[in-house]
Amino acid sequence: MSGTRITDQQVRLYMNKRKHHPQEVAAAKTGISVRTARRIERDATLPSQKPRHSWRTRPDPFAEVWDSEVVPLLRNAPHLMGITVLRKLQDDHPDRYPDSMRRTLERRIRQWRALEGPTQEVFFPQEHQPGVRGLSDFTDMSKLCVTIGGAPFGHRLYHFVLAFSRWEYANVVEGGESFEALTTGLQNALWQAGGCPREHRTDSLSAAFRNLTEQEDFTTRYAALLDHYGMEGTRNNRGLGHEYGAVKNMCCSIKN
Repeated sequence: MSGTRITDQQVRLYMNKRKHHPQEVAAAKTGISVRTARRIERDATLPSQKPRHSWRTRPDPFAEVWDSEVVPLLRNAPHLMGITVLRKLQDDHPDRYPDSMRRTLERRIRQWRALEGPTQEVFFPQEHQPGVRGLSDFTDMSKLCVTIGGAPFGHRLYHFVLAFSRWEYANVVEGGESFEALTTGLQNALWQAGGCPREHRTDSLSAAFRNLTEQEDFTTRYAALLDHYGMEGTRNNRGLGHEYGAVKNMCCSIKN
């Protein structure tokens, strides 16, 4: 395939096939072109033994406009697509930048974003330990359009998950995300699980947190509930829903 580097294994396989077959047949059996086969016969050095060049093999077609036109566009709108930038260059410089240069421009833009573009948020995988964390969440089930006797049944699910084992519990909630719904669901889950995790995590439930204050502050009733079961209360950082993935992903699987 054009543009794909051959491997050491392909070179060895070709040389072995070449002992018993003509060049064209050996190339076909190896999955390479006849042109590549001729190149191997001229120089049988394995690809891994050949130094890779790091210099440009042709002049940069965007050198004249990169710093003066392309980079300012990217700084003002870092998420611009390569084709959009190319169309702008084509409008400003007719006949200089054909569509065939699109991939070259996109490659340059990727390099710029990696080296000089806006800082990207880094995500680290969550590692859970046995018995450490349980998570509670509510999910709205209205999209399922459940009916009882032909009448719509609006409800939510309270959902509890043990982060390490993925053990889960759910019950139907008629109403909102109230403290009563949280305590009923949590206590039922803990009784069925046969024990309590060290930490109980939620998102910013108003039934558990005083969200109008800047500091971490439990409601009085939620603090008493945690104390009763000997659990530490935590929540994910505000606005960072990905930190709650262990329970959110399983809620989605329930809906589906």
